[in-house]
Amino acid sequence: MNEMSASGGDDVAWGVQARKEPRWPASLAVLAILILYGTLPSRYTLGPGFLIPLIAGALLVGLTILAPHRTHGESMAQRIGSVALIAIVNVANVISLAFLVDHLLHGSKASGNQLLVSSVQIWLTNILIFALWYWELDRGGPDERTMPHHRRPDFLFPQMTTPHCAASDWSPSFVDYLYLAFTNATAFSPTDTLPLTGWAKLLMMVQSLASLLTVALVAARAVNILT
Repeated sequence: MNEMSASGGDDVAWGVQARKEPRWPASLAVLAILILYGTLPSRYTLGPGFLIPLIAGALLVGLTILAPHRTHGESMAQRIGSVALIAIVNVANVISLAFLVDHLLHGSKASGNQLLVSSVQIWLTNILIFALWYWELDRGGPDERTMPHHRRPDFLFPQMTTPHCAASDWSPSFVDYLYLAFTNATAFSPTDTLPLTGWAKLLMMVQSLASLLTVALVAARAVNILT
C-alpha cells in the first residue's frame, strides 16, 4: 500500500512524459528580445545595434526550420544551438545593463525619459531571457522531457502538488516558465513555483539580482531625473 502510494505520488509529481512542444512560443520570445535590444540607444549596446539581432536572428531562423518542434529526436547540434542562442542574448543584455549603470554612475547626457524607457526594455528582456533558460534547462530541456524516463524536476509547479486541479498528463509549457520568470522579476523571490535544484536556485538568484538592480537603481534614478 505504501509502495503504491509512493509510486503514484512520484508519477504525479514529475514522472509524466511531456508532449512534444512547438518552438514558436519561445521563438516569439526571442523575436521580442531582439526588437527590445535593437531599439536600445547605441550607447547601451554591444557594438552596432544590429549585430546581436543579426547573429541571434540567423540562429533562430535555422533552428525554426530544422526543428520546429522540441522532441527527443533532435540532434546535439540543435540542442547546442538553442542554448547558444539564449546565451548570446543573455550576455548582450547583461552588458547593456552594465553600460546603463555606468552611465548613471559617471554621468550621462541621456534624458530621464530615455533612461526610464531603456531600463524598462532591459528589464523586460531580462524576464524573457530567463523564461527561455528555465524552459530550456528544466528536467534536461524540452527534448528530454518528452522521453518516458527523464530526470527529476528542477521546479515544483502547483499542478505537481495539487494534481486534481490539472489534467492527469499535465506538464509545464513555455507559458508556465514565462510566468515563473515574470513573478521572480517582480517579487524578487519564488511565488507559486519553487526551485528544487542548485542550478535553478542560482539562476533565480541571478535574475532577481539583475531585476532588482534595474528597478531599484536605474528606474529610480530615471524617475528622480524626471522630477
